[in-house]
Amino acid sequence: MLWVKTFHIVFIASWFAGLFYLPRIFVNLAQQSDSAVQVTLLGMARRLYRFTTILAVIAVVLGLWLYLGYRIGVGPGNGWMHAKLFFVLLIIGYHHACGVMLRKFEQGKNTRSHKFYRWFNEVPVLLLLVVVALVVVKPF
Repeated sequence: MLWVKTFHIVFIASWFAGLFYLPRIFVNLAQQSDSAVQVTLLGMARRLYRFTTILAVIAVVLGLWLYLGYRIGVGPGNGWMHAKLFFVLLIIGYHHACGVMLRKFEQGKNTRSHKFYRWFNEVPVLLLLVVVALVVVKPF
């Protein structure tokens, strides 16, 4: 199980690298008026989103393997795990929202400013902070 945990951590770190960078590409897309640069940025964003989605699926599968294998969340004193799973669902929702935003950029239907994407880019940092705090501190 320690190997599963090791790979889970690596895939989570890799997934978050993508979640940190993809909205940064959106910032640049929202600021860019040069169509050649937009095509390049869209290609980067599309490839990153696809690759990040694969990382996310593997991370979630490994997490479920750990959840079932260690039976964390069963019994008293494991409320932190239920809270963590809630925040993992929010992270998956954020990932999906990135995909929706990417499609809007591809269709030329983005209506949001680069300032919105700068703030949107901070969301995964906060979600990661909460999840790590829950796992390390196990407050309830």
